[in-house]
Parts: sequence; structure tokens; C-alpha cells
Amino acid sequence: RERRARFVGKNGACNVAHKNIREQGRFLQDVFTTLVDLKWPHTLLIFTMSFLCSWLLFGMVWWLIAFAHGDLDHSTRLQRDTAAEAAGAPDSFVPCVTSIHSFTSAFLFSIEVQVTIGFGGRMVTEECPAAILVLIVQNIVGLVINAIMLGCIFMKTSQAHRRAETLIFSKHAVIALREGKLCFMLRVGDLRKSMIISATIRMQVVKKTTSLEGEVVPLNQIDIQMENPVGGNSIFLVSPLIIYHVIDKNSPLYDISPMNLHHHEDLEVIVILEGVVETTGITTQARTSYLADEILWGQRFVPIVAEEDGQYSVDYSKFGNTVKVPTPSCTARQLEEDKSIM
Repeated sequence: RERRARFVGKNGACNVAHKNIREQGRFLQDVFTTLVDLKWPHTLLIFTMSFLCSWLLFGMVWWLIAFAHGDLDHSTRLQRDTAAEAAGAPDSFVPCVTSIHSFTSAFLFSIEVQVTIGFGGRMVTEECPAAILVLIVQNIVGLVINAIMLGCIFMKTSQAHRRAETLIFSKHAVIALREGKLCFMLRVGDLRKSMIISATIRMQVVKKTTSLEGEVVPLNQIDIQMENPVGGNSIFLVSPLIIYHVIDKNSPLYDISPMNLHHHEDLEVIVILEGVVETTGITTQARTSYLADEILWGQRFVPIVAEEDGQYSVDYSKFGNTVKVPTPSCTARQLEEDKSIM
């Protein structure tokens, strides 16, 4: 039989492809999240085009204002200056925006308006109220674009899954005796010194099932109870911990033995660690999964925490190392029945 595709990869990525989505417009109703979810090349392209398009748009507006006022027609400006001198008027022709002679200069002025208020040779005069209104509108539009784009870049660089890269799980899970009971165990650790606050861990078994009515559920998710050294689901992840699940009558692993473990191609155990990043206050989530051939029967993780020079040191080179230990080659159900008989 072919190996079933993972539901969750070892790196925590969900192996799910969304197809034939007809309501694509829903993504545009939440533009900010859509921008954050895009890949970096697409985000940088939109970042660049949003500024470039706004500069070009308002550059065209400034050029049209200058064209309508006659600022680009040198013969008209000369006639007005001549008429003003003949009438004895002290003031000559005043353009809407000084030093705009072409679309290129209008485009450069558009960039100056949106990027800075400190103008050079080009500036708005009191001649055209429309030009003053466009100046205000462009500054407001520029601030909105800056807020959205910079916020998007900040969110992409500080996404919670970046912190999850330093939360690690053992490559294999093991099944062995603990306190006289068969337990499913895995090791989790945090490579950073900054803490994950209120860290919780939970586990699910995902497998294909068929209901009594014949309905096939391809990805049936079953929550199973996790135990840890401090009790409950909350963990103090200051050093690597071995998290375990007691295989009892309520466990979906109750009827699994070492002989038939690797015949359960549809079995996948998903582990989810959630918590708040101490330095940023952002909630993060790290995920991994274990297929049947990644579960080692009759093995236990080696100790990696030792006391040296008045402090505890962790040897991460042994993080996933295991050793064989005596373990019954039977299911948890059979082990429990044998104990009840004795």
C-alpha cells in the first residue's frame, strides 16, 4: 500500500490545497490580510507599484492643472506679462506650481509632495485653489499608502510562525512503559532563551474512518489527552520536556501493537504547541506530525539536561536520541487485561 500523504508536515505546514473557490471576492474584503499572506515577491511588487502608480496619477493631475492654467504655454505667459506691464501692474504672470515645464517636472513634483513637504525649486502658489486642494488630497493619500504598506511589511517580518522556527520537536515519537502503563511520548524544546508564556500543547489523531451509516470521513480528527511533568496541558518550556499520552481505553492507540503499528498507513498523530511570545506579545503556534513509521516501539529518550558549574545545561545534540527499553509487545488493551487477571 502507498504511504498516505501527510495532513501536517514535519515543519508544521498544512498539506491542504484549496481548489475551485468561486467566491474569490471575499479575499478583497480583507485586503490587509491578503497582502500579508502573499509571498514576498508579490508583496514587494505591490509595494512598489502602489507608490509608483500614485506618483504617476498625481503627476498627471499636476500636469493637467498646469496645462489648464497656461503654465506650459510660454507664448501665453509672455502675452500676460506684456499686458501686465502695459497696464502698469506690478505683478507678472504667476503659475499654479512654479518650475513645471513638462510632464517630467510634474512627475518629480508629485514625488516631492508625497514623500516630503520640503520643496526645492517647485512649489504651490496662491494662484490656484484647485492646486492647494490637490496638494492636501495627495498628502492624505500618501499617508494612507504608507500606513498600509509599511504595516504590511512589518507584519510579514514579525509573523508568529517565524518564532515557531525555534520551537523544535523530536523527529520520532516513542511508545514505552511509564508508571506501568504504555505511553506515547515525544520531546519538545525551545532554542531561544526568551520564554513562550502560557504555553499549551495538545494532540490529535487524524485518520480515515467510516461511520455506522457508511459515511467516509477522510480526515477524522480525534483529540487525545496529553500529560506532562507539571500536569495539565500548560507547560513551562524553560528546558526540553518529554510530553506523553497514556494509552488507555479512551485512546485511539488502545488496540495498536508493535506488530500492526506499521500497517496503519492512515494513522497520523498531530502535535500542536501554542503560546505567547514573551518579547512581542504575539501568539505563536508550532506544529508537527508523526506517521506510523515515525513511532518507535520500546524506546525511550535519553536525558539531555545536566547540572554543570552551578547551572543546568542542555545538550541539543542528543535531543532526538533514544535507547531501547524492555516493553511488552502487545496492545494496551491486552496489557490491561493481563494485569486485571493477575
